[in-house]
Amino acid sequence: MIAARKAGRHAEIAGAGIGGLTAAAALARRGWSVTVHERASTLRTFGAGIYIWSNGLRVLKAVGAYDKATVGAHVGPRFHTRDHTNATMEEIPINGPGDARLVTILRETLINSLVGVCRENGVEIRVDSEAVGAGADGELILAGGMRRKADLVIGADGINSAVRDSLDLLLYRKHLGYGAIRMLIPRSNDDVPVEDRDRYIEYFTGTRRILYTPASATDLYVALCCRSDDARALAVPVDRALWTGSFPYLANLVARFGEAGRWDAFEVTKLRQWSKGRVAILGDAAHAMPPYLGQGGGCALMNALGLAVAVGDADDVEKALDGWEARERPLTEHTQDTSENLGSMNFWPDDVRSAVLKIVGKSRQLGEERMRTARHVPTGTEAFAV
Repeated sequence: MIAARKAGRHAEIAGAGIGGLTAAAALARRGWSVTVHERASTLRTFGAGIYIWSNGLRVLKAVGAYDKATVGAHVGPRFHTRDHTNATMEEIPINGPGDARLVTILRETLINSLVGVCRENGVEIRVDSEAVGAGADGELILAGGMRRKADLVIGADGINSAVRDSLDLLLYRKHLGYGAIRMLIPRSNDDVPVEDRDRYIEYFTGTRRILYTPASATDLYVALCCRSDDARALAVPVDRALWTGSFPYLANLVARFGEAGRWDAFEVTKLRQWSKGRVAILGDAAHAMPPYLGQGGGCALMNALGLAVAVGDADDVEKALDGWEARERPLTEHTQDTSENLGSMNFWPDDVRSAVLKIVGKSRQLGEERMRTARHVPTGTEAFAV
């Protein structure tokens, strides 16, 4: 545990997701008292997997959550992108010597590991506690009118953030015309050929995609991606005949899709600034992005720890928040922009996408730019290797 530096400092956090819990754990380990408010009645998460690259793994080590978060994690040898004929357009090596690290885990496992660290460090977590706004002077406003004073308030309350909107910080919120049905199902040896079972694979056909992601020895995370106006494809329960028609070589996998799943539209949010007074905005509330780099969670982890480092023993919290944003925002917005640009290929004709990705896959410069965030050493993790 990191020794206390500034006695008596207190933080109020809206949202018990990845960003909120990471910030809570990191602040508590620096001697702050912290209360986290979660509007839901439990801390259970929607059943799905999550990609954690090297940058996120470093943060988990720095806050003490790595060991529990990675129990049972899947470590794949390659990331493949396949075209409408199931031919490989691009192959990205991972987890080998000199490669970026990537593990996939259950989102619930990640949240539980962060909750554990929070509780070990004295963080108070309140469920059924909804934040409806904040005051720039360091005040979290709860449903019912209760006001909670703090040295620091953090709005990590998601893409529909009430904390952010109460301070008029939103610059724009863009719907990208695309989204995904996410589901978690048991793994089966018959889903894909034996050589593909442990790989991460993204299959394209027209404007539809299927993401195949082993998340543990027994769990498979699947994302069915399509345009927001593709009514049949985004329907839940999944239209198995439709998806089998688009991906006949995945018929065994599609046949096992059950009644579960949830459609989520992809969006981008950008703010005028990440803080106002003594209130900071974090995670999807500040920098939502499409999942094409697998870095939504990674950026929330990085920025949460960076925030705790910035304010940990600062005499002037507002000045520290300005420094935090100046240091962390450029890489986050690079990640957002790169992810959004990658999404443009969803709307390309199959032959054009296949030709372009085969060229891109051979470009070292483009590959390094795409891996820039994954290879980044986040603030506060300099002493932690993965």
